[in-house]
Amino acid sequence: MNIQAVKAIYQHEMLRTWNTLFQSIASPVLSTSLYFIVFGSAIGSRMQSIDGVPYGSFIVPGLLMLTLLTQSIANASFGIFFPKFSGTIYEIMSAPLSHFEILLGYVGAAATKSFIIGMIILITSSFFVELEIKHPVWMFSFLILTCISFSLFGFIIGLWANNFEKLQLIPLLVITPLVFLGGSFYSVSMLPPFWQTVTLFNPVVYLISGFRWSFFGVSDVSIGLSLAMILLFLGICLSVVAWMFKTGYRLKS
Repeated sequence: MNIQAVKAIYQHEMLRTWNTLFQSIASPVLSTSLYFIVFGSAIGSRMQSIDGVPYGSFIVPGLLMLTLLTQSIANASFGIFFPKFSGTIYEIMSAPLSHFEILLGYVGAAATKSFIIGMIILITSSFFVELEIKHPVWMFSFLILTCISFSLFGFIIGLWANNFEKLQLIPLLVITPLVFLGGSFYSVSMLPPFWQTVTLFNPVVYLISGFRWSFFGVSDVSIGLSLAMILLFLGICLSVVAWMFKTGYRLKS
């Protein structure tokens, strides 16, 4: 493996983050902090607990997942889209680099950015609500798997998009609604039976449920099913990226 080349891509992407620190890190942290203030402190203090967990604490995993998904997709999609837009992608493709090395550099940087943001938000949330993590190893496992999986998904979007409008299409019209309807601010068990069944077709439910279990030991679906779903999504994304590189989809034109 060409470690130096992977390192160069990784460092270039991370340098872009430090040069736009407020937009890349401070902005999502501040916006999520507003959720904690409004839903956690103001509204949460007037609501009953859910599954024995205070409402302000209950929404922490959902808000973290909302930020992780959107930031992972945004970082990875823009990271690969901009070289396509500027034409420098052809220099990268013609360099003595394997497709895996290119993927590792871009997705690794995007996942690292998302992980940093997630940890900052996790620390910030402790200033607004009481926070307990019952299964820290599982929490970090879900955190890392989510960052990697959705960075891969963002990489796919970046390869697929041929303009800036398409770059925002799926995150805004698909991912964000799925997260809000996936139990970020409520438990699926609170819904009527019909809507509980409908909600289980939302893949984000399994991510949020497993992540919430790692915090409080409560979940809407089994931890095994949550883990299986995220690993399945990871495998699908890897397969799609491999196909796109193999066929040159949106890379040769």
